[in-house]
Amino acid sequence: MEQYESIYLYQRIVKAKLFIDSHFAERMDLDNISGQAHFSKFHFIRLFKNSYGYTPKNYLVKVRIDQAKILLAKGESVLATTILVGFDSPTAFAGVFKKMTGKTPSAFQKEQEEKNSAMQSNPLRFVPNCFAETVGWTK
Repeated sequence: MEQYESIYLYQRIVKAKLFIDSHFAERMDLDNISGQAHFSKFHFIRLFKNSYGYTPKNYLVKVRIDQAKILLAKGESVLATTILVGFDSPTAFAGVFKKMTGKTPSAFQKEQEEKNSAMQSNPLRFVPNCFAETVGWTK
């Protein structure tokens, strides 16, 4: 019986994680997220962190920054990215982005553009050597 209870609790935590994953750009707080799992806030935080290694808030920020990296790499502006991933201001977004990645959003975007340009001009340079050799490609 205890096994089914822990499975049920885990399913509730997963439901809250999936809520964050699909609604990361919306304004949300701990009440919204813990409500998805039907737990009190403090119990939910403990269970979520035990399951995923992040508090719900830190996980939300991680998801937003991961999505921001994708958008910036595709050439989206910093302002548009700020809005699309759910930050209220470009300044707050840039601060969190730099804290998590070590680079400003603009520097990250420039680095991605340079990498894409290098890939276009010499694609074999980005293929792992072990793979290139097994299929007969030379650099």
